[in-house]
Amino acid sequence: MCSDLEISKIWGIALGKVVNLIQPGITELRRKLRERSITSADVVDALIARTETHFALNGYVAFDPQGLRAQARAADLLIAAGQDLPLLGVPIALKDNIDAAGWPTSAGTPALLAHRPMHDAAVTGRLRRSGALISGKANLHELAFGITNHNQVTGIAGNPWAPDRIPGGSSGGCAVVVAAGMVPAAIGTDTGGSVRVPAALCGIAGLRPTVGRVPSGGIAPISCTRDTAGPMARRVEDLVLLDTILTGDVGTVAPVPLAGLRLGVPTGRFWQDLDSGVGAVMQAALERLRHAGVVLVSVDLPGLDAYNEAAGFPIALHEFIPEMTRYLETSASGVNLADLVARIGNKDVAGVLQPLLANGGIPPQVYSDALQARTRLQQVYSAAFANHEVQALVFPTTPLTARAVSAQDTVEFNGQQLPSFPSFIRNTDPGSNAGIPGISLPAGLAPDGLPVGLALDGPAHSDRRLLSIAAAIERVLPTPALAPL
Repeated sequence: MCSDLEISKIWGIALGKVVNLIQPGITELRRKLRERSITSADVVDALIARTETHFALNGYVAFDPQGLRAQARAADLLIAAGQDLPLLGVPIALKDNIDAAGWPTSAGTPALLAHRPMHDAAVTGRLRRSGALISGKANLHELAFGITNHNQVTGIAGNPWAPDRIPGGSSGGCAVVVAAGMVPAAIGTDTGGSVRVPAALCGIAGLRPTVGRVPSGGIAPISCTRDTAGPMARRVEDLVLLDTILTGDVGTVAPVPLAGLRLGVPTGRFWQDLDSGVGAVMQAALERLRHAGVVLVSVDLPGLDAYNEAAGFPIALHEFIPEMTRYLETSASGVNLADLVARIGNKDVAGVLQPLLANGGIPPQVYSDALQARTRLQQVYSAAFANHEVQALVFPTTPLTARAVSAQDTVEFNGQQLPSFPSFIRNTDPGSNAGIPGISLPAGLAPDGLPVGLALDGPAHSDRRLLSIAAAIERVLPTPALAPL
């Protein structure tokens, strides 16, 4: 529970205001800052109070209240001097695999706990030049190789809606701090679902851009073919603003008319064997779309499962070795790949990477075959969008709500104990391997009181159009709320 002082900070009562300073998103905060109805110092005091009250969720692995206050005071001086930058005075969290000068980048792994890069990642630099305050570094699944955020090195992150459940991963800490009202937005990374899965499980919105739209320099990598940074926030309008800043794309984004909009409902894996609560929420979402005039079209994706399986892990595991080696060298970490892998602290991650390194990695021919499978997967998606004349595919982001994970890294799913990783990424993985853009939106709460995510995948490089569609759909879905802490 919050103390009276913490409550006064959150609501601005101490300054004679009655305004909730943790509920607004980026866009609303910038409007209030421009109007001078609040200050950046007001905002960070409220967020710090909220963070300190709920720090046990372990969303942040690095948090500096005094440093954040200093950033806010500097922003307020710039605002008073007439500066008007897109994010001036607004705190943004970074996943702890994204470099920021003055902050550690541990990637959630023992060998990098003392790693303090001297330079910003490209995305961090763009945020700072837009006036953003860096609020802290968010927890993640070790080396971004997992979906639960059960990290034995930096600590387990709890879902704000049910702290005994997972927040999803690997960008789980980002979802926690946004969903809990500790910060209005965060930047995560997504290789197979690592932005969209935690967004869905924590009841916020998350965007995976088309691979290559967001610069990757200064981010601890897995796969150059699959990785991308992406924004996480509570509203689509904030994803749009962050996408503009991260990519430099200033194309207009406005909610599209839903009447007559053709969306594909993919057959196969995407709608099969859903948790009953997820199924109920998603059927209600489809009814809302139909009522708004959306035309829902059944879309087949022939060969998708085979191509996806052939592409996914061979590409990621082949590219990890040279990509991580390059990052460790260019960031002056003082750590080599062999030491990094030898010191991995989580059994699930060690079980993948230590044998990989010991066996010399994925053979070149297997990697080449995987890239060919990826090309065919991309062709499956391109044909589906073109042949069915749909602008996006709609499906549940995850087939189940947040679960507690057992010591065997399994989850209860429809009466069975199943491996957690493939269970949660089942629907997000194919689009990730194809490199196409995807969004997860809060679709409502299942009967167990936990959030359900609605996913949209679009054609490659249709990101701004996909955001326009998401903005329109957001209006007909239940209004999302902060987790009821």
